[in-house]
Amino acid sequence: MNGRTLHEGAYILPQVVTDLCLLYVPRNSTIEENPSSLGLQPPKARKTGTTIAGVVYKDGVILGADRRATDDMVVADKNCAKIHYISDNIYCCGAGVAADAEYVTQLLSSNLAIHALSSGRPPRVCTATRMLKQLLYRYQGHIGASIILGGIDVRGAHLTSVHPHGSTGKTPFTALGSGASAAIAVLEDRFKPNMELEDAKHLVTEAITAGILCDLGSGSGVDLCVITREGAKVLRGYTQTATKGQRSSSYRYRRGTTAILGETVASFDLVEETAQLMDTE
Repeated sequence: MNGRTLHEGAYILPQVVTDLCLLYVPRNSTIEENPSSLGLQPPKARKTGTTIAGVVYKDGVILGADRRATDDMVVADKNCAKIHYISDNIYCCGAGVAADAEYVTQLLSSNLAIHALSSGRPPRVCTATRMLKQLLYRYQGHIGASIILGGIDVRGAHLTSVHPHGSTGKTPFTALGSGASAAIAVLEDRFKPNMELEDAKHLVTEAITAGILCDLGSGSGVDLCVITREGAKVLRGYTQTATKGQRSSSYRYRRGTTAILGETVASFDLVEETAQLMDTE
């Protein structure tokens, strides 16, 4: 091979990648330097809040998620459903932008249903993973959805984490979202292979609770989804966070309880009054 002809496959791919890089560098620079003329704004990092986790146990997979949806520093929803249906044997948890997670999971569910009808076989977890990672990679991270796929098929129980750029990882336990650091610490410390159902449910609950306690964007309790060969069962409201404390007595006092020792009335004269318009553009 001398590298001079295009039909020598060992040299085609590096040349194509180099050409694409040279093509997109000036394009991206033009958009970033002059966004107003093109009507485009460069994407900005966005802080989102969620804690999702999953483990593979003795008879299947357990997924878990908190129920708080936030809009910047505002709690937008205290009962958000973050566990999504993909097929009868596959479910997923979504973290990141709620609209993006809803869109990609519904699209994945419909595409997987079409694939199952055309093939005549129940869908496999690896098929769902491939469809999802190709969709996310196509948008290069502009779809802000981090997904944990869990399911059981002819090859057993599977748990896969899919990141917004399309990268994936298959592990017996995982956690994603802004509270993932606290959740993964609990999972790494207490996970054991072939756990019983109740032990696995308790472990996922403890992991999500750790994320809730350490992350302001997570909260409102824990939802679970247990997936076995017999089917999947979503446990909405599996746990609740602590509610406001109950008042032990009345804090209303009768008039005159506190004596008034003195009273003075003072008047003030307005010296100057100015009004300033607010810029609303």
